[in-house]
Amino acid sequence: MTQNFVSTEKGERLDIFLMSKFPNFTRSHIKSLIESGLVQIDDKSVKKAGFLLKVGQKISVEAKEPEKISTEAENIPIEIVYQDEDLAVVNKPQGLVVHPCSSTRSGTLVNALLFHIKDLSGINGVLRPGIVHRLDKDTSGLLVIAKNDFAHQSLAKQIKEKSAKRDYLAVLEGNLPESEGTIETFLKRDPKERKKISVQDSGRLAITHFKVVERFEKCCLVLFSLETGRTHQIRVHAKYIHHPVVGDKLYGHEVKGLDGQLLHAFRLTFTHPKTNKTMTFEAKLPEYFENYLKKQHKLKEN
Repeated sequence: MTQNFVSTEKGERLDIFLMSKFPNFTRSHIKSLIESGLVQIDDKSVKKAGFLLKVGQKISVEAKEPEKISTEAENIPIEIVYQDEDLAVVNKPQGLVVHPCSSTRSGTLVNALLFHIKDLSGINGVLRPGIVHRLDKDTSGLLVIAKNDFAHQSLAKQIKEKSAKRDYLAVLEGNLPESEGTIETFLKRDPKERKKISVQDSGRLAITHFKVVERFEKCCLVLFSLETGRTHQIRVHAKYIHHPVVGDKLYGHEVKGLDGQLLHAFRLTFTHPKTNKTMTFEAKLPEYFENYLKKQHKLKEN
């Protein structure tokens, strides 16, 4: 069904405009409609979500409803590190997708949260209840979950304003020449491989701080601190400096015996939305991560 609108505000982004017209659609679905050529401006197809509108432009949308995806509670074991009436902190294992999507309809962290936690914030809708920030499927570690909308807004603001801190440990291929430093680039969806994010001349600013914790014969253990939180940020930046994360099948090389990248969100710091107290949580390295480091220690000693 085609729906027609007229823009009334100069300089408003196309995706933001459409979100106001289709409040039941997620931002990703709006973006999909645009990129699929289902949105026309003054009878011409526009495929850029960030297109800036002019006053009086005619917008036509072939408004396909998003495909329904199950968000039923599932009894999937998860480690809840902390929980109160406003939030929870969970330690996500490697291999667990955070929320349902078109390719993964069940078996996600959200399905597990719906089973184990009674209340979750509704700001992100039925597909991502309580989800304030995300981790890649094969990245393990700490996530804060909002149990009401007040907590969600506070935590999301802290992440946006960079007052919440997220620290990661990763094993990188080879040895970095520097002991510490900062990587600052623009990141954008790769035009040739849509599953990848790549460093480009424009896009979203991404800033990653790093410090070498320990060096081994053919790899090094590195502490990463995020100043921004872009999709695949650490993995893309590691590849950019020619030392991809060990086991990263997308940006580096597959490693026998590993199911994914050795990247773990081990520390999370934020201010509690209600008490205003600073809270810091740490999660020990997964067993497979520890085993890999033990092998490197043995090689180093011999």
